[in-house]
Amino acid sequence: MGKTLKFGGGVWATKKGSTLAYNDEDGNFKPLPFTYTGFGKGTRVNKEGLIEVVENDRPRIDYKDSADGVFLLEKASTNLITYSEDFSNSVWTKNNSSIESDTLISPSGILNGNTLTDNTANTIHRLRHSVSLSANTDYSLSVFAKKGTLSNIQLALINTGDSNTASKVFDLENGVLGQSINAGGTLSDYKITNYGNGWYKCEITAQLTTAPNIYQITLAPKSSGNSSTGNQVTYDGDGNGNVYLWGAMLEQNSVASSYIPTQGTIQTRVQETASGSGNSEVFNDSQGVLYANIAANADDLTFRLITLSDGTTSNRLSLGYRSTSNAIYCEIRNANVTQAFLITTINDIKTKSKVSVKYKANDFALWVNGFEVSTDTNGLTPVNLSKINFDSGQQSGSYFYGKTKEISYYDEVLTDEQLEYMTSYRTWEEMVKELNLNIIHNE
Repeated sequence: MGKTLKFGGGVWATKKGSTLAYNDEDGNFKPLPFTYTGFGKGTRVNKEGLIEVVENDRPRIDYKDSADGVFLLEKASTNLITYSEDFSNSVWTKNNSSIESDTLISPSGILNGNTLTDNTANTIHRLRHSVSLSANTDYSLSVFAKKGTLSNIQLALINTGDSNTASKVFDLENGVLGQSINAGGTLSDYKITNYGNGWYKCEITAQLTTAPNIYQITLAPKSSGNSSTGNQVTYDGDGNGNVYLWGAMLEQNSVASSYIPTQGTIQTRVQETASGSGNSEVFNDSQGVLYANIAANADDLTFRLITLSDGTTSNRLSLGYRSTSNAIYCEIRNANVTQAFLITTINDIKTKSKVSVKYKANDFALWVNGFEVSTDTNGLTPVNLSKINFDSGQQSGSYFYGKTKEISYYDEVLTDEQLEYMTSYRTWEEMVKELNLNIIHNE
């Protein structure tokens, strides 16, 4: 079998506007780069586990969930918080609390973390940022937080006129979620993620039936029995309790994306794209296998594709996610007629999956994580295959927003045993790590 295209797999090379796929048959290295577009204050987690801003138009290789790195592509998003790291700025209203800047090392590895301290007892202690948002619209709120003498915070989206709210409490000591308080609001998602050194990214996605005008971070009780006053949580402060904060973000988005820093104005990270790797000599029209180790950024019920095509949507093999929850699928087209349609549903498309598609006339199969999950025995193969794109096949629509650990292409079909091996894990430890599970030892 000939592996005629390789991308990723722990080996990365990038520059402005390009990231490298390649062919290394017979020890002869041939570049097959993807053209990359992206602009704005995009960030990544580097090999040292620190959040850093990536140079404009340079592909982002992110190491948050993988020591081998993943190629990260995201749709456009804007941080509506104007001072995302400087909570001492006057745009942040401090109620019964105070902020001290540059008190500890933040997730960026810089001494620019903030300390939020209560300064009175028996009342509500909070930071507020005024916003002008729309009713019945999803917004994602996030902040990096670390336990101080206190260990809980609440994130909330509020309309102060009618007290409508959607909120969640986060336990920064144990890295778990606390109570929700919702009135005239809906929480569609919430998550707490460990970023190391005691820092957690706390995030919610919420909407209100009336227009929100406040994004709020509140000090919350340590105990699970949180008390509340209206849409607030309260605790019996002593004038000294504190937590640490950095990197606040508010975006009109159905899921929180990677951090976008701001320093006085809102900032936008534009849509990222990648396309054009390969040529007609790399791909075989009559048979082959496309392999990808991928995860979606969100289960948002949109088409997000990696496509092997002739540069159009008429002749293509499209692999990825579709407008069905947690669905992985592949469609084969010849002369704009669907020849094979292969689909399966998994537990969570946001977790990396090893996926392979085998194509040959009247012999199509989709393999996911070691299992053959869908087949089709009637159809033609696409023709004039010449490139791989992270989109519909012609650089328009169905853009792949997700994390790609590896892509490989083989110019002939593989056996079932080879496909099973390719899409399985080598060790139990590797499988647990890739699926973001915790190992529990019985003692």
